[in-house]
Amino acid sequence: MAEKTLKSVFVDELRDLYNAEQQLIKALPKMAKTATSEELRKGFEEHLEQTREHATRIEKIFGGLGEPVKGKKCKGMEGIVAEGSEVMSEDYEGAVMDAALISAAQRVEHYEIAAYGSVHAYAELMGESNAASLLERTLEEEKETDQKLTDLSKQINQEAYQGGTGEEEGETKPRQRAARAGTNR
Repeated sequence: MAEKTLKSVFVDELRDLYNAEQQLIKALPKMAKTATSEELRKGFEEHLEQTREHATRIEKIFGGLGEPVKGKKCKGMEGIVAEGSEVMSEDYEGAVMDAALISAAQRVEHYEIAAYGSVHAYAELMGESNAASLLERTLEEEKETDQKLTDLSKQINQEAYQGGTGEEEGETKPRQRAARAGTNR
């Protein structure tokens, strides 16, 4: 049995991240199409291009390590993407949908920030300076995207709260659905 080293963990995590990025390349166009805010839609489209670059960077890292370019099913991202799909299937409208999309997108960003932070630390420790540089750039871009989403959420959440909810008689749609289902929230 081959000895498991930090390098094997590093490669395994990169494979996981590579698959996560591939999942996002498929999910982001759907999020952009669902967004009602032009700024949010444009943000998703820009992040799609960035996500493609993130996948390309991982491919470069694999090449530098002499490893084949392949992913490993990222179950964490699969779950986050599935939750995002659920959000998009809800009957939210306008700013309420956009607020829910931002929440789903920030879950993605936080997951990626944690994962890229770990592999960046591994690369630095192992003296893989080219990989560390590429991973640091991606990590910073993920943090910037998260901040852009936070900034955008301030306006969109306020719009959702002030009337973009499709409220009827003071009840929001989630409460209405809960009432129809016979549950209290």
